[in-house]
This record gives sequence, structure tokens and C-alpha cells, in this order.
Amino acid sequence: MNRLLIILGPTAVGKTDYSIEVARKYGSPIISCDSRQIYREMSIGTAVPSEEQLAAVQHYFIRTRSIHDEMYTAGKYELEAVALLERLFAEGHETLVMAGGSGFYIDAVCNGLDDFPPADQQLRAELSERLRAEGVESLRLDLKHLDPESYETIDIANGQRVVRALEVCLMTGRKFSSFKTSVTKKRSFEIEKIGISRPRDVLYDRINRRVVQMMDDGLLEEARSLYAYRGLPALQTVGYRELFDYFDGKCSLDKAVELIQRNTRHYAKRQMTWWGRDKDIDWMTF
Repeated sequence: MNRLLIILGPTAVGKTDYSIEVARKYGSPIISCDSRQIYREMSIGTAVPSEEQLAAVQHYFIRTRSIHDEMYTAGKYELEAVALLERLFAEGHETLVMAGGSGFYIDAVCNGLDDFPPADQQLRAELSERLRAEGVESLRLDLKHLDPESYETIDIANGQRVVRALEVCLMTGRKFSSFKTSVTKKRSFEIEKIGISRPRDVLYDRINRRVVQMMDDGLLEEARSLYAYRGLPALQTVGYRELFDYFDGKCSLDKAVELIQRNTRHYAKRQMTWWGRDKDIDWMTF
């Protein structure tokens, strides 16, 4: 049977280089499962693979959408990614490589998403405006009150994710988490998951150094070019939010960089917590 090999792990752990190595071994392209690298305007702050890395192996779902497009969801990713996988398998690939750190996207491909209600565009617009005006913290507190389980399991630093969960709670009167069932969709291919980890002090040092490298590569200028659109859900992302606060005069540039490092470390910890419940992952420590 055809096989999908998923390489996952926390941010900055080294997934890109390892996935290229594995993809070359099997003659596979790489299907990205990163919910932020999909946006073409956010290359530096999301650590998009370098031009050399992108040239080494064909990549899908990298810089293919705009922050100005209709909000991209895990449900859309499931449909598009599974259709792509089916096409590539039909073309003769026996093993395909998927790589990334977005747990919800990986779950969508592996298990399928449940039948969440369609979006209420007016309510979403209102919540998105709150997100822009008040920041994600206010919405997180509402979600914690209405649906503690979702608060504990979704990426609560991701404003887009929080807006969607809160929207479903308010629209239906039910918890967002109640729509998740244990029914797993059948796929026509086998799935293997390889998790990459590093000792915590090593990972945190890599994160800190990568943030410094991002600043050297022009993250400040990239964030400045996106400042006018800071209310968009895609930009409620670590690395941009902190610099927007700097532009607003809420903190110094040194403090903003320090906060990016800290919040990225926190994000990596949440990623590991998310995958800690998945017993199907074969972990490798680098």
C-alpha cells in the first residue's frame, strides 16, 4: 500500500533539513503542513525554507496563498492536501513526505475533521474586529469560560484559531470541542509519523538564535510592510504581534525580540503537549 510519511516536531527543531533528506531518499516532493508558511507575505517570520532548500525538492503549500484571501482553514487544507496526495500516488509515488508543525493540519489529514457548522460571517467579522482592537487575550478568556477543553488543546496564541472556536461556541450554544468525534476517516494510504525532538535546552537555544537570524534577515522590515494589515487573522502570529507592539510604542525593539523568543519557546512547548497524546508517533532525538 502507498505510504504517507509525516515528519513533525516543534518549531526550530530541524524538520526542514531532515525532510529534504528523506524526500530525496524516496524521490518524493514535500507536502508542507504549516499553517503560516502557506502565506506568501510572511516568509521571514514563519521560517519558510530557503531558496536553496525549495530548489532541492519540490514543495507544496508554501507561499501559495495571500493574507488577503478568504480565511484558510484546516478543513480546506484537508480537502486540498488529500486530493494532492491521491494525485501524486496515482502518478506513481509509493512514499510521500509531509513535513510541518501544525498539529491541527496533521490531524486533519490523518483523521479527518468533524462536521463543524459553516461560518457565521457577521459573527466572525465582529470577533475579528475584537481581535484587532483588544488582542487575542480577551478572546482567549471568553473561550476558557465557554469551552475549557478547547482552551487547553488548540493553539491559543493563534488568533484565527481562537476566533473560529469562539464563533462556533457562540453560534451553536455548544462547545467547539463537542463537534470532535472519535470517528476516523478512512484513507487509501498508510500513514507513519516521525517526530523529531531535541533536549529542551538545545531546542530553546536554537529558537533564540533563529529569532536573531530572522531579525538579521529583515523580519523588522517584513513586519513593517504588514503593519497596516495587523488586524487580519493570519497576522496574529508570534514574530509579528510583538513587532506591531513595538511600532505602536508599547515596548522597545530589544524587548520585542525578547518576547518573540519567549513566545516561540512557549509555542514549541504547546506543540509538544499536543503531540504528547498521540501514541502513533515514532520519536527521534537529535
